[in-house]
Amino acid sequence: MALSRLLLLLLCVVSSEVPNVQTRPIDFVCDAHARRNMNNMKDLEVAMVGCSGSDQLPSFLQLPCVRILKASWDHKSLQQKRAEVRGALGVLLDGVGRVRTQTKLSCQSSLLERLEHGITNYLHIVTNLDITGDLTDPDPGCPSQQSRSLTQVLQLYGRLLRGKLEWLSLDLRDSCLDQR
Repeated sequence: MALSRLLLLLLCVVSSEVPNVQTRPIDFVCDAHARRNMNNMKDLEVAMVGCSGSDQLPSFLQLPCVRILKASWDHKSLQQKRAEVRGALGVLLDGVGRVRTQTKLSCQSSLLERLEHGITNYLHIVTNLDITGDLTDPDPGCPSQQSRSLTQVLQLYGRLLRGKLEWLSLDLRDSCLDQR
């Protein structure tokens, strides 16, 4: 009993020393270094190498369209751009979550769980960006595809982060001066 009280006291002391850090989605937009640090692609790729024989998923996973055409991107509103990124992240999150529950390989399951966590973080940030106007539906003009290859899923995730998500952040960089 004394040991549990001591541990509780220690936990209280440690938790009181941890600063209450509040981050905002605009911090993600304004700090390219923070965006690079949040990108867990290299860690996922290294983990994938360690999961030999785990490339084939137990079922097909719906992959969102991550193709981006500069000319059409420039003519879209911020609401439309955010909707495209949110839509792509949402499709990927749904697929990864469904496949993760079906996998029987622990290494693959762990990798999918880490991927799911990263997608969830990005989705939270994009959803909470301070973009005025109504939420719009993503443009359906870009067809999606399906895959059972975990390597292909990771590659697509990386292209989404380096493409649409990064471009959306660059489009919002003018708001950095207003919000800081």
